[in-house]
Amino acid sequence: MFKLLLHICCGPCSLYPIQTLRERNIYFTGYFYNPNIHPLQEFKARIRALEEVAKQEGIEIIWDRTYGLKSFLEETLLCWEKPKRCERCYYIRLEKTAKLAKSLNYTAFTTTLLQSPFQLHDLIKSIGEEIAEKYQIEFFYEDWRKGYKIGKEKAHSLGIYRQKYCGCIFSEEERFSRNSLVFQTKKD
Repeated sequence: MFKLLLHICCGPCSLYPIQTLRERNIYFTGYFYNPNIHPLQEFKARIRALEEVAKQEGIEIIWDRTYGLKSFLEETLLCWEKPKRCERCYYIRLEKTAKLAKSLNYTAFTTTLLQSPFQLHDLIKSIGEEIAEKYQIEFFYEDWRKGYKIGKEKAHSLGIYRQKYCGCIFSEEERFSRNSLVFQTKKD
């Protein structure tokens, strides 16, 4: 039997992949591992949102609820500029997903990151393929971006929390710096 471990970045991004996997009768289990999410309140909000999705959609989730800011920063601090930090972030999460999938005898692994039009899709795909080769487990590739709007609307209709940035401390800073005025003080 084909068994897929689905890395889930957040509840809303999981909705369309869940729908398509079910339509294709693909057995899957969700996996929440996201050490990049900051601050802690945001991390907890995303867990609650995915718990609600899991409950409403009736899916099994393997949880890693470790707030991983320190380890994430250790892994990305020297490459905090885009796209290097994103590359490192994708690699961290996909590698852990592949290792877990392999240890649990799953056939393949994938990620809901492939659903977001805001992520670096081709980079995610190439990293997934690289890790698949390294660990001798299939990377299940699916371009779910066409379902972004569907997932977004479903999340809204179900009352599922939707975040405003990818989750990392760097994207949070970019989000707020784009939306705020710069004040300069006048020297006397």
